[in-house]
Amino acid sequence: MRRWSLAILLLTAFVACNKPDKIDQLLSQMTLEEKCGQLTCPIGFTMYGKEGDSLWLADDFIGMMDTMPLGSCWAVLRADPWSQKTVETGLHPRESARMLNKMQHYAVENTRLGIPLLFCEETPHGHMAVGTTVFPTGIAQASTWDPELLEQMGEVMGREIRLQGAHIGYGPVLDIARDPRWSRVEETMGEDPYLSGVLGTAVVKGMQKHVVATLKHLAAYGVPQGGHNAATADVGPNRLKHDYLPSFEMAVKEGHAGAVMTAYNTIDGVPCTANPWLIEETLRHSWGFQGVVFADLNAINALYATHHVAADPAEAAAMALKAGVDIDLGGYNYGGFLKQALNRGLVTEKDIDRAVRHVLQLKYDLGLFDNPYVDEELAEKGVGTLENIVVAKQVALESAILLKNDGVLPFGETIKKVAVVGPNADNRYAQLGDYTAPQDPDRIVTMLEGIRDKGVVTEDLRSADAIVLVVGGSSARDFKTSYEDTGAAIVDEQVSDMDCGEGYDRSTLKLLGGQEELMQQVYSFGKPVVTVYICGRPMDMNLAAEKSNALLLLWYPGMEGGSALADILWGDYNPSGKLPISIPRSVGQIPVYYSQPITGDYVEESAKPLYPFGYGLSYTQFEYGDLEINGNEVAVTLTNVGDYDGDEVVQLYAQEDMKGMILSSEQLVAFQRVHLAKGESKRVEFTVPSGFRVNTIHTN
Repeated sequence: MRRWSLAILLLTAFVACNKPDKIDQLLSQMTLEEKCGQLTCPIGFTMYGKEGDSLWLADDFIGMMDTMPLGSCWAVLRADPWSQKTVETGLHPRESARMLNKMQHYAVENTRLGIPLLFCEETPHGHMAVGTTVFPTGIAQASTWDPELLEQMGEVMGREIRLQGAHIGYGPVLDIARDPRWSRVEETMGEDPYLSGVLGTAVVKGMQKHVVATLKHLAAYGVPQGGHNAATADVGPNRLKHDYLPSFEMAVKEGHAGAVMTAYNTIDGVPCTANPWLIEETLRHSWGFQGVVFADLNAINALYATHHVAADPAEAAAMALKAGVDIDLGGYNYGGFLKQALNRGLVTEKDIDRAVRHVLQLKYDLGLFDNPYVDEELAEKGVGTLENIVVAKQVALESAILLKNDGVLPFGETIKKVAVVGPNADNRYAQLGDYTAPQDPDRIVTMLEGIRDKGVVTEDLRSADAIVLVVGGSSARDFKTSYEDTGAAIVDEQVSDMDCGEGYDRSTLKLLGGQEELMQQVYSFGKPVVTVYICGRPMDMNLAAEKSNALLLLWYPGMEGGSALADILWGDYNPSGKLPISIPRSVGQIPVYYSQPITGDYVEESAKPLYPFGYGLSYTQFEYGDLEINGNEVAVTLTNVGDYDGDEVVQLYAQEDMKGMILSSEQLVAFQRVHLAKGESKRVEFTVPSGFRVNTIHTN
C-alpha cells in the first residue's frame, strides 16, 4: 500500500482517470461472463475452510472463480452467529491476511485475465472480525460531537481491515433516525442531518487514509413506516432533499467517499435500488460522485421477490443496473441473470461496461494491479493493539451522557462500598451492539469489571453506600437465532435477551424482562442509585428520570465500556456527551425530533421529549455571555464557573429561509467542542451559512 493518503489517491483518480487506456484495454479483452463477474459480490465467509493451523480455499470459491471470476467478495472475515464463525473457528488477524492472500493468488494466477479481487468488510464500529478493536456503536459515536476523535477512530478501523487484506469498509451509517422503534437506530448518528454529515464525513476521512468507506444506506432508510425495518419511507421530495440526503451529500463532497450502498426501502413507491433519480441524477450528476454503488445484500432480488416491481430476476437486474447500481451484493441477480437481461434487450453492453469500468477504476486506484497482497506479520502486530484500544476507550468516555445528577456523582470519599446490579452489569456482548464479532472475553471490560477495579464492589445492597443499576437492552445475537437471507435476525421468543439490532423492531420502548420491577425494588432500598442504560435505541426512561439520583446513558459503549463507566463514576473523567437523538416520553410522541414544527401539546402529556436533542450534563457548570451577532458572524464567551475541568459542546441553531415552505422550526448549523479548565474562559466564534438567520445558542 502506498504511504500517502488513499483519500488523496481517490480524489485525484476521480477528477481525471489516470489510466484510461489500461482499463479500456482490459475491458476489450473481457467476455460477457467476466464482466458480469466483476459486478458480483457474493458472501465470503463460506469460501474458506479452517482446521487448526490449516487454511484452504473452499470448493464454492474455486467453482465460482473457474466459471465466472468474481470481482469482489463480502465478509470473508466476518464472525458471528449468522456466519457460524466463533473465536475458535473464525479467522484471527494473521490468518485473515493469509486467507485473503490465498484468494488473491488464485484470482491473479488461476483466472484468464488475472484481475485481483476487492474484499469488502463490515466496519460500522470496528471491523466485524475476531481480534479487532470494538468501538461504541454509531449512536454513541455521535454522542461525542467530536469530529477529530471520530476521524481518528475511522483511521484505526480502516487501518485494521487494510492490514488484513481488505479494501472496502461498510460504514459509516448516515441514515437519519427519527423512529426509535426501528431496530437499527444504534447504527446511525441520530436525528440531525448536519450532525450526521459532519461526524460521518470525519469517519470517512479517517477510513480513507487506508481503505474505501461506504456510505449506508441511500436513502431515508431510518424513517420506516411503523418502525418496521426496510418498510417504505413516507417522505416527499422536499423533505427528502432537506432532511435525508444532506448527510450523504456532505460525506461525498467533503469526505470524497469512494462507495455508497443503496437502501432496501422504497420512497414514494420507488425502490431505492431501482431509482435512477436518486443514484444517477442526484448522487452522480448533482453531487459529482464517481465511486462504486453497491446494492445492499439481496436488494436487487428484492425488486422481484419483495417489492414486485420486476417480473423476474433478469428484469430486476436490469432495473438496478439502469438505475446506476454497479455491484450486486449477494451476487444472485448480476451473476445469474444479467446475461439473460442483455439477451432480452433489457440492458445494453454499454450499460454493463459502465459499471465494470467503475469497479476496475477503483482497483487501479487502490493499487491492486501492482500488488494485491499484504504482509501477514503486520496484520498480527497492527490489529487490536493497545494503542487502538485507547482510542476505543476515549470514544466510550466522550459518548457517555449524564442526563440527571442530584450531586451524588462523582463518587466521593464517603462512597466506600458500591453494589453493582442489573442484567447488563456483567454482560459482555450486551455492551457491544449489533454487527460485532465474538471476541476473547479477556478483551472486553464489563460494567462490573470496570467498577471492581476500583476495589469497592460489594454484593450486599443493604451495606452498600451507593448502588449502580445497569439496565437496558441487547443486540447480541445468539447462536440459536434464526436469520433472513440478508443476515437480519428473525424475531424469536426463544431469544429473550435481544431487543435491538437489525430485524428487532419494537412496538414499545419499555424495558423487557421485568427490569422496571427490579428498578422499583432497588430504588426502595433508600440508597443513592446511579442508573446506567446500556442500549441501542432511546428507551422509556421515565422511571429512572424520576427516582434515580443520577442517570447515565452509555448506549453500546464497546469493549472498553466498563473502564469508561468507572472513570466517570469516580470523576476521573467529566462526562461531556450530548444527545444526538431525542428521548421521548412515550411511544405516542413518535416522531419527536428537535427541528419538528409543533403546534401544541397532547391532552395526556407535553409534546416535548423527556430529554431533547443536544442535551447532556457535566460535573461542572458553564456560563454563556457576551453574545455578539454581526451579520453572519456569531460569537459568545464560554466560561467554566464550576469546580471541575470539563468539555462543553457549544451548539448554534438557526432558522432557514425556506421560501414558502416550513420543513423545520430550527436547525443545527454549527457546533464546537471546547475544553475549559475550571475558571477558564474562551471566545467561541461561528459563521452562519447563507440563507439562515440566527435562532439561538442552546445551553442545558
